[in-house]
Amino acid sequence: MPIRAILFDKDGTLVDFHLTWSAAAYAAMLRLSAGNEEKMARLVEINDYDLKSHRIRPTSVLVAQSSADYGVTWARALGQTADDAFFAQMDRIFIEEGLKHVTPIGDPPWLLSTLKAKGYLTGICTNDSEAGARAHCEKLGLLPWLDAVLGYDSGHGRKPDPGPVLGFAAAFGISPEEVALVGDSTHDLHAVKAAGGTAIAVLSGFAGREELAPHADHVIDSVMDLPALLEALER
Repeated sequence: MPIRAILFDKDGTLVDFHLTWSAAAYAAMLRLSAGNEEKMARLVEINDYDLKSHRIRPTSVLVAQSSADYGVTWARALGQTADDAFFAQMDRIFIEEGLKHVTPIGDPPWLLSTLKAKGYLTGICTNDSEAGARAHCEKLGLLPWLDAVLGYDSGHGRKPDPGPVLGFAAAFGISPEEVALVGDSTHDLHAVKAAGGTAIAVLSGFAGREELAPHADHVIDSVMDLPALLEALER
């Protein structure tokens, strides 16, 4: 089937992961540990954060998981209860800190407006919270070009499960096979493949070609290479 809709992962795909999240994660850990050095040290360890370079390492749970996943470990490290209130607090802090540093990859407004002009449905499919994703998209000027923004808490589950892709397809009355998902992690690729759609890997995140290619239908260097790929597929 031809591709009629394109979902985008956000961090590492449309947003530069390191420039956005390494600083934001450090600030979030500082705020939640509230000056307690022992708690801060535990957060740094469980998040595989490199204090020397102030970077999130590629092996960190922050790279592809959601706060509903790693939030349980954060709560334990902080001596708090891993409940909805704690996850909401985490999400709020990450939204606030992420917005201070959000940095796009290429020119996402141009990309999305170009795709919309060609008739594609477009959406965000992220393991960030929906509120966090919307805040980033608003700051980057993307909301006018998006048909949907799906986060881990939007009611369809989270990647690598296919629920978000299936939910998007059902909402717009198209087949999952007509959906492509562009992402920088195997979570993205597994989610769309499990739904029956097209997996497009980008090399702008932590994972390299050797890790992503076996799970992808197509591999491009950057999301800005997507229009050329789609034109080639239409021929």
